[in-house]
Amino acid sequence: MLEGWFSWFILIWVFIFAGSMAIGGYFMFRKFLKKMPKEDGKSDMDWEEYYVEQTKHLWQQKEKDLLEDLVSPVPELFRDVARHKIAGKIGELTLNEKSDKITQDLVIRGYIMATPKRDHKFLLKKLNEKKIDVGPYQHLF
Repeated sequence: MLEGWFSWFILIWVFIFAGSMAIGGYFMFRKFLKKMPKEDGKSDMDWEEYYVEQTKHLWQQKEKDLLEDLVSPVPELFRDVARHKIAGKIGELTLNEKSDKITQDLVIRGYIMATPKRDHKFLLKKLNEKKIDVGPYQHLF
């Protein structure tokens, strides 16, 4: 049996430490899976980087500001990763549609497609705040 406050402290600390390691391992494993090459020889992260690089000259300041505003609800710790993932999806849409510049429509569609469904309520709230009609994008939600 455990006796004394220090023994209990050590036991609780072990559980907290093991839980933290498990959570960190989960996120590291997810990152590892995203870096694994697919059938075409490139990973999801490689494609993301490709689309961002191919379309970075097509961004106007207005669209950059819109993307910044849309990712503002994302916690700051994850904001850079989210911004890059969304920019990759926007770049993919831009290249697939052979557009000569990134538009507000592409930013909104790319954001919807790149974010998990559980986060769409935050996007809808943000779009309503900016008075952007979500009617044309309902099929993506």
